[in-house]
Amino acid sequence: MEAAAQEQQNKSRVAKVDSVESWETFVSQANNQGCPVVVHFTAIWCMPSVAMNPLFEELASAYPDVLFLSVDVDDVKDVASKLEVKAMPTFLLMREGAVVDKLVGANPEEIRKRIDSFVQSIRVYVA
Repeated sequence: MEAAAQEQQNKSRVAKVDSVESWETFVSQANNQGCPVVVHFTAIWCMPSVAMNPLFEELASAYPDVLFLSVDVDDVKDVASKLEVKAMPTFLLMREGAVVDKLVGANPEEIRKRIDSFVQSIRVYVA
């Protein structure tokens, strides 16, 4: 039993978007379930983006009722351009398919604060 718990702990809570199709699937499933979405637009060559990955994983674990997605802008350019993402890292907070907040730059305290208030507002709305 302990090995299974360890394996679960090692499993990422952040889903990687690798195509326009996977983006549409993740977002439509989240919409159907009334699940809020937080997206990290990143690039492997962007050190501030890469540096935000551990925080993003930590936040994903802290908010299991939120879908956390990671989008590499070089892999899925169409999604990034459609959502007007021009700099990395960019974080989008989405509800029902619409962007409700956007944060550009590697600011751990601010992203933590914005996600927390976003999740609190959803919980109040649902309750």
